[in-house]
Amino acid sequence: MPPAPAADAARGERRRPAKCSCIATAARGHMRNLKRAFWGALAFLVLPWLVVEPTMFRSGTFFGLRDAMVQLTGFVAIGCMSLAMVLALRPRWPEQWLGGLDKMYRMHKWLGIAALVVAIIHWLWAQAPKWAVGWGWLERPARGMRGKSDNPVASLLSSQRGAAESVGEWVFYAVVVLIVLALIRRFPYHWFYKTHRLLAGGWLALVFHAVVLLKFGYWATPLGWLTAVLLACGSWAAIVVLLRRVGTRSQVEGRITLLHHFDGVDALEIETEVQGWPGHKPGQFAFVTADPADGAHPYTIASGWRKEIPRITFVVKDLGDHTHRLHERLRVEQAVKVEGPYGCFTFDDGRPRQIWVGGGIGITPFIGRMKHMAWQKEDRDWPEGQKIDLFHSTADVDEEALDRLAGDARSANVRLHVLIDARDGYLTGERIRAAVPEWREASIWFCGPTGFGDALKRDLAGQGFPVERHFHREFFAMR
Repeated sequence: MPPAPAADAARGERRRPAKCSCIATAARGHMRNLKRAFWGALAFLVLPWLVVEPTMFRSGTFFGLRDAMVQLTGFVAIGCMSLAMVLALRPRWPEQWLGGLDKMYRMHKWLGIAALVVAIIHWLWAQAPKWAVGWGWLERPARGMRGKSDNPVASLLSSQRGAAESVGEWVFYAVVVLIVLALIRRFPYHWFYKTHRLLAGGWLALVFHAVVLLKFGYWATPLGWLTAVLLACGSWAAIVVLLRRVGTRSQVEGRITLLHHFDGVDALEIETEVQGWPGHKPGQFAFVTADPADGAHPYTIASGWRKEIPRITFVVKDLGDHTHRLHERLRVEQAVKVEGPYGCFTFDDGRPRQIWVGGGIGITPFIGRMKHMAWQKEDRDWPEGQKIDLFHSTADVDEEALDRLAGDARSANVRLHVLIDARDGYLTGERIRAAVPEWREASIWFCGPTGFGDALKRDLAGQGFPVERHFHREFFAMR
């Protein structure tokens, strides 16, 4: 699994100011689709096994069951890792159905965790019976003479069993450590970026382990064919990661034209001029690479798109080790690579009433949308007469940033509500309902801290609001 986007970040997307097809009905159940995809992936891995081995749970001996479980858990762990590797390449095809790259990376994370859990179970099935025999709790079954196979491939694989077992065991220990580090939010991003890429090398070693130790008879069955496809796809993804070619087809060259720091909210505005950018829709995001050693980071696009003025603006808040050093490391005229655009947080559900909620730096996609609406008044791509209320809840205050926000809202004919925590208290569903009496007819677009979004969604669901269809959100943390 190559580096996932950092939690430092934000959002961007496609060839023309592309119509992301994640609109209207497609946007209704992205979390439901995500859960279905995850459990469907596990079923996709387990069911073929049960077809090939329908009697595995009726084994007459413990060690017979153990052999079958070692095979099953090994296959599922490898399958989960393979699918996670492919998703880490940021493919376009699942993005629309899952609802954006942020949700794809959540799927990537879930598959990584599943691979970790199943790999531990696999290791325990392989090792625990040996310990039990050593402690006298189990009696090792008598081993018959292992006949020499007439098949040269089977003989070759059999001769490599010892090496494959050793490689698998040591790579297992390394992979467990690397995945656990990836799940620790406090682990510095620049170290995460370097260590997470090592999983690609570990994957290639596990391919050798899997090819040698998969029961040879399985290779002639659909299970063996599926294994071959998974190993091939995962290996291809690992090579792309090791060569640092992830997302290169969606990259364009750019240069920084402006840097501005908002001291009150500790956020950095980065304006870039890009060559060959395909255009984006407001609310999308892009990956920016300023230093190849640091890797690509996802940032919210805080501007609309006009081909005649090929510039993209990002707003990045100091949220972690990478963004904390950003204003010191960037300079005007510095060359950058911009990859994207990505994301389906694009506001185009066709509803005549919308409510936007931006928590902290989560205000950024709404800024981009308002700038787009101000530019496109004569050629609008939203319903005529659409009414919008924007709620911005923030703990930090920067008067210049708030003045700009108010100006953007006026230009886009958006009603702005600013709530500063220390002065106005926290934003709640009740306050939104009081300010927008027709809230039941609206769609709600949320970008902000995960806990805030979860609480707001629960509150609205409790009031009968159809959150599965009309509550749209972007996950603020993708690592």
